[in-house]
Amino acid sequence: MLDQTITPLLAALQACAQLPHAPFYAPGHKQGRGISQRLVDLVGVSVFQADLPELPELDNLFAPAGVITEAQQLAAAAFGAEQTRFLINGSTCGVMAAILATCGTGDKIILPRNSHQSAIAGLVLSGAVPIFINPECDSSGDLAHTITPAAVAVALQQHPETKAVMLLYPTYHGVCNDIRAIAQQVHQHSIPLLVDEAHGAHFAFHPDLPPSALSAGADLTIQSTHKVLGAMTQASMLHVQGNRIDTQRLSKALQLVQSTSPNYLLLASLDAARQQMALYGEQLLTRTLQLADKARTQISQIPGLSVLEPANTPSFFTLDRTRLTVRVSQVGLSGFEADEIFHQQLGVTAELPTLQHLTFIISLGNTAADIQQLVQAFDVIAQKDNRPNSLDHNRKTQLPTIHPSSFTVHPSLSPREAFFAPTETLPINHSVGQVSAELICPYPPGIPALMPGERIDSATLDYLQQVLSLGGNITGCSDPSLETLKVVKQQ
Repeated sequence: MLDQTITPLLAALQACAQLPHAPFYAPGHKQGRGISQRLVDLVGVSVFQADLPELPELDNLFAPAGVITEAQQLAAAAFGAEQTRFLINGSTCGVMAAILATCGTGDKIILPRNSHQSAIAGLVLSGAVPIFINPECDSSGDLAHTITPAAVAVALQQHPETKAVMLLYPTYHGVCNDIRAIAQQVHQHSIPLLVDEAHGAHFAFHPDLPPSALSAGADLTIQSTHKVLGAMTQASMLHVQGNRIDTQRLSKALQLVQSTSPNYLLLASLDAARQQMALYGEQLLTRTLQLADKARTQISQIPGLSVLEPANTPSFFTLDRTRLTVRVSQVGLSGFEADEIFHQQLGVTAELPTLQHLTFIISLGNTAADIQQLVQAFDVIAQKDNRPNSLDHNRKTQLPTIHPSSFTVHPSLSPREAFFAPTETLPINHSVGQVSAELICPYPPGIPALMPGERIDSATLDYLQQVLSLGGNITGCSDPSLETLKVVKQQ
């Protein structure tokens, strides 16, 4: 039985930070002595005293045999894994490594069309060929949910040579599918189930939350410990169980996508976050769920607003109650407009605006005062006469009803082939029917509307232009105004 009260990596870093010595190693600021005073004024000097490299006492991330090994073993026990790897390039590098560890050039992998752009990067790096499944969407057409067990079964039957299946669990909006049923199907084909569980690191620590991917049978899962728990931004974990993952190949993949100069503040924050959840996780999450339920109840009573609730469908098996998604379009606002008013005038900042919704992460760091301010902000925007003077909210906006992940997929080349192919730039009105050479997505949440290798259609372009016109941001394209697109040059 491991002692979850200890923090071996954090303790070692603290000891090294306090050790008097003459530093002749990187980083160049030498424990803060060379840092700009303006930066010291912002965050203090102590953080730089602990900004240390791979000193002998601190172990080595790529060949751990000391305190990193201890910290990862403690994390594996706490999160229900057989092995855990700390990630300092976010879940992005974990998703890419998972694909690299299971798929090579030409290998097929089944995954949802609303996968994060990191999965597409993994396809480019590995040369794997995606078999996309379109998720079902909600009645508003603005939110993509999940892929169903039935859809996975059909894909596996049609592509029996598939090397792996990757799920998004939960979605950005907290929607979960029946992952246990999907795991059973995948394992009948003797292949691994990979899970992008970036937003589900808290699931293992409370019985009233959806089951964690590992407890439902996943072979490998990637979690953004920083998104919903107490780690620093960019600090994540990758968990493995069973024998379907080649862990040596996984280690080599992680060496390709992680920095060779790992930030020990990030690593130590993972150690501290694990200890916090192992000791106090259920208590902290009970309070978080109470706050989330209070917000959900009060906001749902405001006329014109509706809160996302479980739909009891195959694509909406359960919901993470700490994720709050509110539809604002019925009060005459797009999600982008409401987000602007909230952030600039009402002192409330959402995690994610979409065309018709706002989504909020309620976590262990939120307070009752936060919830009160959130509810008050919704009270304000629901009352048109009292709404802050920001935009012309009386105009009638025709909101699109198609989410990019529901578009018919027209693959022409693999993502890798398209990424490395000769390209040309065309006016957007001349790009329909061409093969995209770019990864284009509204961000957040980072779900591509177009990806390298897909044939461009007018519905996708209409959606992207509507996102821009309503105040959203488009990333990944060389021309963010969307007047031109980069396409694969025709031979």
